[in-house]
Amino acid sequence: MKKIILSATALAMMAGAAFADAHGKTIRMGTEGAYPPYNFLNDSGEVDGFEREVGDELCARAELTCEWVTNEWDSIIPNLTSGNYDTIIAGMSITDERDEVIDFTQNYFPPAASAYAAKSADADLTGGVIAAQTSTIQAGYVAESGATLLEFATYDETVAAVMSGEADAVFADKDALAPTVEESGGEMVFAGDDVPLGGGIGLGLRESDTELKEKFDAAIQSMKDDGSLNELIVKWFGADAKTF
Repeated sequence: MKKIILSATALAMMAGAAFADAHGKTIRMGTEGAYPPYNFLNDSGEVDGFEREVGDELCARAELTCEWVTNEWDSIIPNLTSGNYDTIIAGMSITDERDEVIDFTQNYFPPAASAYAAKSADADLTGGVIAAQTSTIQAGYVAESGATLLEFATYDETVAAVMSGEADAVFADKDALAPTVEESGGEMVFAGDDVPLGGGIGLGLRESDTELKEKFDAAIQSMKDDGSLNELIVKWFGADAKTF
């Protein structure tokens, strides 16, 4: 995918125009569609998962008409800032580094643990080869841990690297790894200790879209207040999942 470099002024004008066109009409919800149970494509090729349900409910409460757009993870922020969609709702953890480029709503998923999964519980996590999805907080953590980081464009590729022996372990959100480990039939297990990272997951928006942020913040808060957000977390991640 070609990357277009724009001046800050031109970028701001594009972003402002995109929101002006979308406000009151259609808000484009950008997601990856490849990170279950947060988001994935179902058998009909439609966006599904926890974030689809949360996003649809947020749009309803904010009285917004929304449509879903998929984008590869490694270019998901540049395509937001260039106006290809209006939000990122894709399991994106709130970090200071990302907050310098885009804005975030309050979190709609609480800070949760990251974890390692491997073929053996005694896999070398500090000196071995660890797979992680590129441009994630997990990849950044591995890069500073002393282990050898092996980055992949998608979550599925990180798991495949462990299964093939290319990597000693995969490091990812524990909530994403849990069904992978469970469905592996014992071929994969959790290894080492859980690692808390990030400030929870929020919607990413262009910094100029302050009104849209306010609408989504209010909608998220209303879902927290009436318990419906916790209900969806438990539905998709199980009774042991961390809730608000």
